[in-house]
Amino acid sequence: MTSSIQMRFPFRMNEIIRKRKSIRKFNPAKLDAETLEKVAAQIAALVPLYPNIRYSIEIAEKTKGFFNIKAPHYLLFYSEETEGFLENIGFIGQQMDLFFSGSGLGSCWLGASKPAGEEARRKKGELSFVICMAFGKPAGALHRELGEFKRKALGDISEGCADARLEAVRLAPSGVNAQNWYFIAEAGGASGAKIHCFCKKPGVLLRAIMSKLSRIDMGIALCHIAAESKDFRFLKDANAPARKGCVYIGTVTS
Repeated sequence: MTSSIQMRFPFRMNEIIRKRKSIRKFNPAKLDAETLEKVAAQIAALVPLYPNIRYSIEIAEKTKGFFNIKAPHYLLFYSEETEGFLENIGFIGQQMDLFFSGSGLGSCWLGASKPAGEEARRKKGELSFVICMAFGKPAGALHRELGEFKRKALGDISEGCADARLEAVRLAPSGVNAQNWYFIAEAGGASGAKIHCFCKKPGVLLRAIMSKLSRIDMGIALCHIAAESKDFRFLKDANAPARKGCVYIGTVTS
């Protein structure tokens, strides 16, 4: 599959990326109708990584599961299960995460939560529940300083030529902050600069959980790259290098 995307945000996303944080304590008050209308409008304006993959996003007031976070609202992400659907959900979901952070609202990916009550059905027609995100007004500080990010060094998650977009990836959220991704950057030539993207293979004990989350995390990382790219194309490169202990996902070209 090949994807060519131009993303437009109502904020300077490079600034939001460098100060966003996952909010885990929320003001319990429900958001007003006008704010929820803006959220719905942003959902309608999302740009998928793969336009041919069907998905839906619903706003709910409760979820359940391990490590669930109490929030006034949640986004429930559903998708058809096909090649690239997890990366696609991560890509569109991270657009919402950045939107919330730039709109004065907090949000947090919930990898172990699921729909509750009447929304507990695992499928919506032919679409399966994938993951959810809490959102609302934060009970504390919405943003953080750049030095407060707890992330791996750039050299631990990438190699090759310098590409400023990889710093935006380094700051991206990931399941249990594992950053199970790896990137090989190539300088621009006749075909332009390339970033080859890989997911690290999880160990046996965490394979059932992290295999799913790592693919969603890759979509999150690709969203950060796209937000800082003038021209973003994502495709399978027949000449992509191999990386031991990793699964090749695709290549960003520009």
